[in-house]
Amino acid sequence: MPMRRAGAGPLLLLSAALAAGQARAAGEPPLAAVTLVGGAETVFSAMRDACDGDDVPDAPARAFRDAEGGIVMFGLHTKNRALRGPDFARLRIDCTPAMPSKGDPDPAAYDDASWIAATWTEDGRRVEALVHHEYQANTHPGRCSRKEYLACWYNTVVAVSSRDGGRSFDRPEPPKVVAAAPFRQEVGQGRHRGFFNPSNIFGQGRSRYFLSSTTGWAGQEGGACLFRTSDPSDPSSWRAFDGTGFSLRFGDPYRDGAGTKPCRTIWPFPAPVGSVVRHRPSGAWIAVFQASANADLFPEAGFYTTSSRDLLTWDKPRLLLAGRTLYDDPCTSGGRLISYPSLIDPEAEGRNFDDVGASAQLYYATLRVDGCQITSDRDLQRRRVAIQVWP
Repeated sequence: MPMRRAGAGPLLLLSAALAAGQARAAGEPPLAAVTLVGGAETVFSAMRDACDGDDVPDAPARAFRDAEGGIVMFGLHTKNRALRGPDFARLRIDCTPAMPSKGDPDPAAYDDASWIAATWTEDGRRVEALVHHEYQANTHPGRCSRKEYLACWYNTVVAVSSRDGGRSFDRPEPPKVVAAAPFRQEVGQGRHRGFFNPSNIFGQGRSRYFLSSTTGWAGQEGGACLFRTSDPSDPSSWRAFDGTGFSLRFGDPYRDGAGTKPCRTIWPFPAPVGSVVRHRPSGAWIAVFQASANADLFPEAGFYTTSSRDLLTWDKPRLLLAGRTLYDDPCTSGGRLISYPSLIDPEAEGRNFDDVGASAQLYYATLRVDGCQITSDRDLQRRRVAIQVWP
């Protein structure tokens, strides 16, 4: 990062900054510093605030401004209750489920276990949402050759929409599949399969984007793939990046057939991307995600940030908050894990909070561990961060 030297005059500093900017403009990603500057504040406590045992933080926080200017936030469990309030300081849970999961044993119905994972609205009334859908075949007799949860876990990203500001979401018939593996749930059992944990939807100009993780399959590398559309209200319009352009449609293997070219995974994301936001002063993109320790790229377990100009080439990740995450062994957690990070600027210019300024809030979940068991004693917390970018 640029550093101020004793005795350096304004012209020298300006020249150095311009030279650095010109050098990085050749294709390198921008330098970004995201730094914690505040203590943790509890936004929602499952033990204190829940309507029932289903209300636990279990996804990254997603927020939008409704038509009246209030805040709507999703990020809980499979009844998909929202937090609502006039501002971020006064969010309270709405005990009416926005989209309860039905546990349907038919995998083609895409209504087993669903989490509202991303939202987008232009007017605060009609809301498009991406759903992390898990078909948990181990819970349905005769649907899985094994009994383990992960061995039978088949994931798909599907689309739903609301016409009442996110108070209820309609499941279309037939289901609208945005990203699915090109095979049905019984294929390849024995490991987690499919597309899962979409990031927030974020926009630039007329384009909307999200990143979704995949464990991969024959011919498809595991990692995070980038999707784009100009119309989130048309789920069939989402296309994944193939390495040169956005051409790939990962449709419904129960209705559209199978077979598509692989999407190109985006470095350096080892697992789901918590959120991506645009830095207003510089135009740079900043992503936050969690990772377990890896000597090559992640010296400590925790939350990391990285930055990009074009969503394809990203800077080396930088540690934001150290701590054991859901990708670490809970038996060695010391009693607490952190997970599901996202960045939200309450002063965002966009209705969907996909832009940030010089500061933002890091939202994340803390999960209490009892021995080796992750419990439902979870809190949604936030901490203020300062943001600086040298483009």
